[in-house]
Amino acid sequence: MTVLANGISDKYELVVGLEVHAQLSTLSKAFSADSAAFGAEPNHHISAVSLGHPGTLPFLNKRAVEYAVKMGLACNCTINLNNSFARKNYFYADLPKGYQITQDQAPVCLGGYVPVRLAEGKQKDIAIHHIHMEEDAGKSMHDQHHADSLIDLNRAGVPLIEIVTQPDIRSAEEAGQFLTETRKILRYLDICDGNMEEGSMRCDANISVRLHGATEYGNRCEVKNLNSIRNVQRAIEHEFVRQVDIIENGGRIDQNTLNFNADTGETSVLRSKEMANDYRYFPEPDLPPLKLTEQYLENIRKSLPALPNQLYHKYIEELGLSAYDASVITAERDLALYFEELVKHTDHYKAAANWIMGAVKSYLNDHDVTISNFGVTAKHLAELIKLVDSGVINNSVASHKLFPAMIKEPGKTPDDLAKELNLLISADTDDVSRFIRDAIAKYPDKVKEYQKGKKGVLGLFMGEIMKSSKGKIDPQKTNQLLIKELESK
Repeated sequence: MTVLANGISDKYELVVGLEVHAQLSTLSKAFSADSAAFGAEPNHHISAVSLGHPGTLPFLNKRAVEYAVKMGLACNCTINLNNSFARKNYFYADLPKGYQITQDQAPVCLGGYVPVRLAEGKQKDIAIHHIHMEEDAGKSMHDQHHADSLIDLNRAGVPLIEIVTQPDIRSAEEAGQFLTETRKILRYLDICDGNMEEGSMRCDANISVRLHGATEYGNRCEVKNLNSIRNVQRAIEHEFVRQVDIIENGGRIDQNTLNFNADTGETSVLRSKEMANDYRYFPEPDLPPLKLTEQYLENIRKSLPALPNQLYHKYIEELGLSAYDASVITAERDLALYFEELVKHTDHYKAAANWIMGAVKSYLNDHDVTISNFGVTAKHLAELIKLVDSGVINNSVASHKLFPAMIKEPGKTPDDLAKELNLLISADTDDVSRFIRDAIAKYPDKVKEYQKGKKGVLGLFMGEIMKSSKGKIDPQKTNQLLIKELESK
């Protein structure tokens, strides 16, 4: 691994543009009726149309268009009402037609941006150049046979959108945050599962460097098919050091397509970088132009859900949550939807966030389940919060006894379970006074320490009282009575 001398890296500015391929969650492929489902036996989801046999004609998947428009609106793009398709010609073994149907001159979405939050608290809008629709290629497998590469064409023809940024990214952190936010948007819209390991979201990174203050871009290298956000960041970090080292030593950056080795953290040359004219784009003769209407766009706009950035600001500005709480809750679509339902039933927003980020997430993580499979309804969790806030059960008992009981018996209300388990706080002040007297009598030496100014021993007394009462007391009121009793000695 090359290491730059001190101060050398500060002379240069990193310039990155990303191309994010998102596989759309449609039932059928982009230009045929073949199933687009993941996980079938190799070469089972194919037909004469998706294989491009002579005499077959493609036909456009309407749902894929709807999903592409949704993404464009969510990313603040201008939607192109007059779309056309093109053939992109290249010859890979897993591209059965010998060309890919894509968009070239008239992509569906133009401009736009995705806002990202950086570590120092700043927000930056990463500019998008365009988003276009296209079909995926098949999959070549090089580790299934000792001598031959095998080809699975199930994925050939599956609908994609490609989100192409401007060369607007200046650090690996910005690239990681852009991908994180883009994946969240895809998931909130429910148009792509964003699973990079399964290939339903993939990323190519165009990376170059230039001297700080320079206006022209340097020669860029494209790192292909990065399959995790961390690997995108690692590839960018490696390429910055590699390219700066070459320039500092009098060399020149060759414009190549690169592969990233996740084991070594290094890149290697796959081939010389293709340019647009290498692909010999020309209009797709078998598909007519696609014309959208303003009414169509308005209908989709009205159907959009609340997006992660909108909910993030809502939780901070309207519900009074911290930026950290808002980030955690909006990180996952289903968790945010559960929280949205929860705050319909309670206005104790901070308590609601604490329960979600504490007991609920702990249970989900420990049992490897998602919030969509969580048995406790948002309404019942709100009722639990009400019991705690009204003082009829303390938070510790709610967390350690009532909440697990609600998980075991989700059909019962928290109030009924609390009564069945005898968890409600005793309103009998005589009982509380007795617990306090017993605790004081048990530790006479600690009473003397308290009277000498060691206030920390209060925790010992309270622990004993909680144990004796089995948690069925109001800790705050009991603490006040305990202090009063100790100071009267």
